[in-house]
Amino acid sequence: MAEGTDRREGAAAGSDQGVRITHITSYRYDRAVTLGPHRLMLRPRESREHRLLAFDLDISPAARIDWSHDVAGNAIASALFESPSDMLTIHAQAVVGLSAPAWPVFPIAASAIRYPFFYSADDWIDLGALALPQYADATGRLSDWVESFVMSRPTDTLSLLKDLSNGVAAQVAYESRETEGTQGPLETLDRGWGSCRDFAVLFTEAARTLGFGARLVSGYLYNPAGDQLGSTAAGSTHAWAEVFVPGAGWIPFDPTNRAVGSANLIPVAVARNIQQILPVAGSFTGADVERPVMDVVVKVEDLQTAAPAGDVTTIQDAGPHLP
Repeated sequence: MAEGTDRREGAAAGSDQGVRITHITSYRYDRAVTLGPHRLMLRPRESREHRLLAFDLDISPAARIDWSHDVAGNAIASALFESPSDMLTIHAQAVVGLSAPAWPVFPIAASAIRYPFFYSADDWIDLGALALPQYADATGRLSDWVESFVMSRPTDTLSLLKDLSNGVAAQVAYESRETEGTQGPLETLDRGWGSCRDFAVLFTEAARTLGFGARLVSGYLYNPAGDQLGSTAAGSTHAWAEVFVPGAGWIPFDPTNRAVGSANLIPVAVARNIQQILPVAGSFTGADVERPVMDVVVKVEDLQTAAPAGDVTTIQDAGPHLP
C-alpha cells in the first residue's frame, strides 16, 4: 500500500461549506500484468474560494509516488509500480472548504468592460496558446456560429460570455457519455448533443475564436439538491471552463448548467487541452491480456451529514486507461 497525506487544522473554521470527495478507480485484469507509470490528477486545486483541508491517496499494489506540479500549477502524482499485479486500485479522498458566493460580482477592469478589448502585452504573452483556437475551422463555421452571439461592437464583455455559455446549453442537448475521448467543437454542434466535457470544449474554443484567453477545467460538481446536469446523487466528476478577463482574472463558466462562478465547483486541474487533465492515465503490458474491467466510484458529500467513508456507491467515468 502506498500513501500520500496532507492534513490541516481548522477544518470547520470560518464559513466554509465542508465537502468530502471520495474518488476510487479500480482496474481488474484477467491475469497479472506489468503496470507502467501512472499519472494521477486527483488533488484539488486551492484558491481563495477553495481550501484543501485534507487529502489522502492510497494505491494498491505498492507503488512509489512522486509529487510535482505541471506547467499550469496542477498537482501531479506519478506512480511507479514494483511488481506485476492482476488488479489496480487508486483511492483518493479529499476534504475541501467551499466559500464561493452563489451570485459573484467580478471586478472587471475598466479597459475590459466592453468587448473587444486588448490584453496587456504581458498578459497576451503569458496566455499564449490559451488565447488561440486549437481546432481547425477551415470554412469558418465555428466563427460564424460564435459571431451570432456578438450583438454589437462594442458590447458588454461579461454579458457576451454569459450569452455564449447559455447558447451552448440552448443548442446542444446534454447526454452522459461513458465512451472515452471528447468531441471536437464542430462535431458537437453537428450532433446536437454532448457530455459536460464536450460542452466545455465547445465553449472554450468559441471564446478563443473571439480572442479571449480560455482554459479547460476538470474537477467535481457538488450538487446537494440533485438538480444540476452532469451529476448523480450529491455530486460527480465534471468539466467546465475559465476565461481570463483583466481585473477579474479567471472567471469560471459551466455551460452544462448555464452557471457562472465557482459555487458548487471544485477544480482539480486546468489546461489548454482536455486530454491534459485526465484524472488517471497510465499503461500496462502483458501477453494476450484482455482489456481491463474498470470501475469508478465518485462521491461528493456534505462533510457534516456524510456517511462513513467506506460507504461509496456513485458510479462515474474517470477517463481512459490505455494499454
